[in-house]
Parts: sequence; C-alpha cells; structure tokens
Amino acid sequence: MNIYIIALLFAIPIFIILIGLESFVAYRRGMQVNHAADMISSLSSGLTNSTRDGIQFGVVLISYTWLVNHITIYKVENLWLAVIIAFVAEDFAGYWIHRMSHRVNILWNRHVIHHSSEEYNLSCALRQSISDNIKFFSILLIPAAVMGIPPALFAIISPVHLFLQFWYHTRLIDKMGILENILVTPSHHRVHHAINPEYLDKNYSQIFIIWDKLFGTFQPEEKSNPPVYGILRPAKTWNPVLINFKHLWQLTKDAYRANSYWDKIRIWFMPTGWRPLDVAENFPVITIENPSSLKKYTTENSKLLLGWSYFQLFMTSALMFLIFFKMPLLSKSMILLLGGLLAIHVMAYTLLLDGKKVAIVLEGLKFVFGMVLFITLNERIGFVSNFSLNLILSYLFTSLGMTVYFFWTEIKSQQVIASVES
Repeated sequence: MNIYIIALLFAIPIFIILIGLESFVAYRRGMQVNHAADMISSLSSGLTNSTRDGIQFGVVLISYTWLVNHITIYKVENLWLAVIIAFVAEDFAGYWIHRMSHRVNILWNRHVIHHSSEEYNLSCALRQSISDNIKFFSILLIPAAVMGIPPALFAIISPVHLFLQFWYHTRLIDKMGILENILVTPSHHRVHHAINPEYLDKNYSQIFIIWDKLFGTFQPEEKSNPPVYGILRPAKTWNPVLINFKHLWQLTKDAYRANSYWDKIRIWFMPTGWRPLDVAENFPVITIENPSSLKKYTTENSKLLLGWSYFQLFMTSALMFLIFFKMPLLSKSMILLLGGLLAIHVMAYTLLLDGKKVAIVLEGLKFVFGMVLFITLNERIGFVSNFSLNLILSYLFTSLGMTVYFFWTEIKSQQVIASVES
C-alpha cells in the first residue's frame, strides 16, 4: 500500500470530523455554510479523485526521479535541511502550477472542479480533479533536483502539503493578524475562490503567501466587497465526473466549430475563457456578468433522497477502500474496472440529485456491471467472503430498486407537474 493511501486512511476521518465541526459551529452562529446536495457533490468528488490517485492512473511525462538521476550537482545530506528545501520547493512549484491552471485554457480543465461549488466550506476543499492524468509539472522541481533532494522525501511531503490546504476553506475564520503576512489564510483563499472582478486570478499561493506578493498576484479580502463563489460559467450539476470534463468538452466543440485552423490549435493554449470570435458570435455560452446577482444552482430534493444520497456516499467510500485493500490481489485491468464501477456509481446518484432521467440508465449499468464484476472476481481470486459477496449483491439490488422508486416519485412527478403548469 503506497504512502498516499496510508495518508488517506488517517486524513479522511479527520476531514469528516472537521466538516461536522464546521457545520456545528456555523449552526451555533446562525449561519448556513453547508447545503446537502452541494456537500454530497464535493465529498463524492474527493472520493473519486482519491481513487484515481490511489490506483495511480495517469502518464508521467517528466518524472522527478529522472531529474534527480540526471541533473543533481550537489546532494544535501542534512535530513532536516532537505525537508525544508523540499517543502519550499513543493510550495513554489505549487504556486506556478496553480497559476497556470487558472490562466491556460486546457489546464483550467484540471482545476475547474475545485472552484465549481457556489458555496465555500471545508467540503469544497475535497473537490479535486480526476482529469489531470498527464503529469509534467515535475519540471518545476528542478531546483530541488539540482540539490539531490531524494524522490522518497517528496512522496511524503506532497500529500502533507496537499492536506495542509484543507483548513482554510472556511467562512468561519476571519483575518488572522500577523499570520496574514506569512501563511495562506481563509481570508486569502476566499478571495481566490471568488468571481468578483476585483478578486479574479488572485492569491494562488498554497501555504506561504509570499509567492503572491513576490509575483504580483496578491489581493486582500475587503469587507466592502464580500466574495461571491463559483465559476463564471456555472456547472449547473451535482455530478463531479461531468464537471471534471465540461470545460474540455466546450474546448473540443469550439475547436471543431472554428473556421480558422490557427484558432483550432491555439484555443487550447490561450488564456482561460478565450474563444475564437466566430465561435463566440455563433455559439454563445452563459457567463456570469454580474456576480452579485448570481442565483445559485439548486434542486428540489426530498429529505429521503438526500438521506439515500448520503448512504450512497458511504458506499462510495466503502468501494474505494475495498479497492485499496485488495489492490495487491488485483491485476491492473481489474483495478481500472473497479475504478470505472465507482465512477458509474457516483454519476448515478449525483445525476439522480440533478433530477436527470439518465440516472436510472446508469444505475442499471452499475447493477449489471457490478454483478458480473464481483461474481467474476470471487470466482477467480476469492475477492471477498461469500457472506460479503451476498451483502454486495443485495446492495446492488437495493440500489437499483431505490433509484427506480425515486425516479417515479420525484423525477417523473416533477416532470408531470411542470408539464401541467406549462
């Protein structure tokens, strides 16, 4: 089991406790920072991303190990000095990765999911990408490679650096005095997540705020200008898988529709949001012009459906950890199939929250795919005990039945009401 998975085993319970604590404190203050469907979407996104990272699905174009083996000039021997250098190098690289992910069209696709929530709370921190499958940012760690900082050190520091970015995704902590000059604080990061014109493309730093101040991207939060959260082209869905690829799909369509071959090529590398003039005129897209008038995306979901969706979220966690624990027994193809099953599972229950009819199709696919996959795995390698297999199969039957129930009682009935009213 790799270091990232071990870290997750400890981090996820802590994250859940902190999210619950945030909700409790907000309730005591008379605030609402969490909305059920949005939080389910955020947590589902976190689990799909964790699964992707855990199964190490992706292509590394330039590895840090290769850099160390080829360009090391002086090797730092002192462990603590190496740790400090590695952490600062990770943070420096993180700033530029983050900045480029906001400023380049194709790279925005790997980051848009993180900004897609129109809320701002701890669960939003877990909205992480599953679409950044080509890794090439190790090039930004050249300073560390020159000093021979071992790759094994980054294997530990990288998840720690990532998890340390969790805490400042909250509205409950105001400005923090002298720490505002040193660290990224909730106030700094609220600015980063805002779509107010004054706040756009600001505060990219991840741990140390110094990078924004050095490179001219710092913006303090102003009480007279409260942040409005989300993205300029709203996602309008709770489905994290769709959100992950929505921008990529838009770029693909725009490149196809562009008359100029030069536009077809450069659209991928232009500033985020850029579209060829002819495409923008003929195929307009909805963009938020006035953030203060933003109407948040919402759906009419019963308490029973929300409760069921929380249960589905629990089953997502269970499937993810089952994949992790059984990974030594599985071939790469089987791991990918289980990861695909998890993705279908997440799409099914989040699209049900959206009120989309396709949810029942995906649930049917999950039922058939899951039945075949788990029975096959059990016959080949004794994947789980017979008792556990029966529980899994029973869950698949129950999940299909509940989806049919909600389809008829909520989606279908809402469509009937809408047609009568029209």
